[in-house]
Amino acid sequence: MTAVTTSKKVETLSVRDLLADQDLTRSDLKLIFDLSDRVKATPGKFTQALRGKQLALIFEKPSLRTRTTFEVGITSLGGFAVYLEHTKPRLGEREAIKDVARNLERWVHGIVARTFAHESVLELAANATIPVINALTDLFHPCQALADFFTLHEKFGNLQGLKLAYVGDGNNVCHSLMIMAAKFGAAMRVATPSGYEPKADVVEAARALAAESGASVEARHDPIQAVEGAQAVYTDVWTSMGQEYAAHLRSQVFAPYRVTAELMAAADSTAVFMHCLPAHRGQEVADEVIDSRQSVVYDQAENRLHVQKALMLLLMQDEHA
Repeated sequence: MTAVTTSKKVETLSVRDLLADQDLTRSDLKLIFDLSDRVKATPGKFTQALRGKQLALIFEKPSLRTRTTFEVGITSLGGFAVYLEHTKPRLGEREAIKDVARNLERWVHGIVARTFAHESVLELAANATIPVINALTDLFHPCQALADFFTLHEKFGNLQGLKLAYVGDGNNVCHSLMIMAAKFGAAMRVATPSGYEPKADVVEAARALAAESGASVEARHDPIQAVEGAQAVYTDVWTSMGQEYAAHLRSQVFAPYRVTAELMAAADSTAVFMHCLPAHRGQEVADEVIDSRQSVVYDQAENRLHVQKALMLLLMQDEHA
C-alpha cells in the first residue's frame, strides 16, 4: 500500500499502481477526490511533498494534456520528470518490457505509461517495484475518467444518481467512464453506431459494479434516447490514435452522432458538455456546443493536473514522509 501524510493522519490507497479504473475502491475514490480538492485549493502546501522524486514518462502516443499535467504536476510537488518517447521503436521492441521496468526502478520513483496495448502497462507494473500509472491504453484511460468525475463532483456535488450520456465510439474513454460511473452510483447511457459498441466484457464488469452501487449502465444505438434528460453529455473523437486508416469510413458512420445544439436540447436544462480533448471541431461536436456556456471541457483539462497531483502524492510519497 502507498500513503500520504496530512497532519497526523496517514491516508492510504488500496493499490500500489493505477492500471485500470476497477482497481480503485469507493474509499480510494473518495480519498483521491478529497486530496484533489485540497491540492487545488491550497497548492502552496504541497510544493515540497515529492522533493527529490523522479518520474519516468513513457509515451508511445502523442500527448498535450497528459504529458504537460504530469510534468507540471511533479515539478510543482518538488520532483521532476524524464520523458521517454517510444513512438519509434515502441515499448518492448528494442528491449523486453520487463528489462525496461527493472532498469527504471533503479533510477526513478514512479512510471507513467501511455501505450497502445494494455498488456504493456500490466507488464511494466508486474516487473517494477515502483508505482506505475496508466496514462492511456487502448482499453482504459483512468486518469481522464478521474478528472471527468472530479469535474462533475465540482459541478453537481453528489454523484449518486447523476445522469451521464456518452455519444460516439465505444473506446477506452467510454470504458473508463462506464466503470467509474458504476463505482460512483451514476446512471450512464452509451449510444454508439452498430459495430462500434464498448467491449462486452467491460459492459458486463460495469453492470456488475452498478448492481452493488445502485448505478445503471445502458448501451444502445439511438443518441437522442441516450441524451434525453442527461445532466452531462460526453463525446470523444471518432477515430482514436492508431485508427487513422479508418478515418474516412468512421466519419460517415458516426455523422448521426455529432453533438449539436439540437442534441443538447434533449438533455436536462442544466446539462454540461464534456470532451476529453483533443476535439475535432465540426466532426464529433459543433463549435456552438464546445464553445458554449454549457461546455466544461477546459475544466476537465485543468482538473487533470489536480487529480494527477493527488495520485502522485498517494502513490509516490514515502509512508513516513
